[in-house]
Amino acid sequence: MNKQNQFSGCLFGGAIGDALGYTVEFLNLPMIQNRFGENGITDLVLNKETHKAIISDDTQMTLFTADGLIWAYLRCSERGIGSYAGSGTYQSYLRWLYTQTEYIKDRTWLEKQPHEVQNLIVKYDKSILEYKELFTHRAPGNTCLSSLKSGIMGTIEDPINNSKGCGGVMRAAPVGLFLHRDPVVAFRLGAEIAAITHGHPSGYLSAGAFSAIIAELINGKTILESAKSAMCILETYESDAETLSAMENALELAAGSETTINAIEALGQGWVGEEALAIALFCALRKTDVKEALIASVNHDGDSDSTGAICGNMLGAAYGLNALPKEWVENIELGQLLTDMSDKLFALSEYAFNNQ
Repeated sequence: MNKQNQFSGCLFGGAIGDALGYTVEFLNLPMIQNRFGENGITDLVLNKETHKAIISDDTQMTLFTADGLIWAYLRCSERGIGSYAGSGTYQSYLRWLYTQTEYIKDRTWLEKQPHEVQNLIVKYDKSILEYKELFTHRAPGNTCLSSLKSGIMGTIEDPINNSKGCGGVMRAAPVGLFLHRDPVVAFRLGAEIAAITHGHPSGYLSAGAFSAIIAELINGKTILESAKSAMCILETYESDAETLSAMENALELAAGSETTINAIEALGQGWVGEEALAIALFCALRKTDVKEALIASVNHDGDSDSTGAICGNMLGAAYGLNALPKEWVENIELGQLLTDMSDKLFALSEYAFNNQ
């Protein structure tokens, strides 16, 4: 399969799952069914003003993760030193914080543009901050907001809090895309980037596992093979038991005969990292049809936009952009930015590999 199509599919799939779930994020299943019918929500709801399905903070932060990785690579290449987490991604999250609160400590990150020489690698016609849709409030997570506003960058070694909310895992897909050739490295970086805001092991290890799953999908493995590979990497980390158990339960339920609704209920509600990953993984494995999998991933009592986003990222990475419902791709908010960002990530990933 064409890798560039998988990159696009991953970001678009995540945005579609996010938008589908954002409509019902704070509703339980009976409330969803009461509003949309027995089968729950089955189609994107378009905004009356923009005529697009709007995304939540999940996709906003995913896009800022992608932009941060690009900036980190360019800065580290120029300086010959640095890290993906601390040399671009953290600063990119501070830019996201600005879009939500107008607070930023160092304004140079609002005005700075990519180094002119690096435009030969990835072309920046438009800064991410020029997209007004990113300045709208779409239920941003309190943990992300408070962690970033503290002025301290959390790390695995020096956690900023004890949160295992799903705000770390739901934004990690770009890590797996960019570093797909080395799932072990993708896992580690996914965990490190999640730990910027989420200090509990299940908050950042779930992000590491998700990054490794995305990496393996780009490498041509099936969703089941990718999950098992990520679980093998996960087992090398301390405090892995909670995330590993959640993933094992997802695989067991996906292969079993329990109804989809009951299985999701058994996995949790998705408000925390390991549950969000498990629900998304279960739906991606249980349903052979992409649209049905996305629908299943959001029709439950919990954090529907995050489970939908994670599931959509997996499905898009596994099957490519062309496997997603065409009308959903065309009607998603920020479609041009999603295309541009996936193209930049792909181009830079190829460049990094060929110039290592």
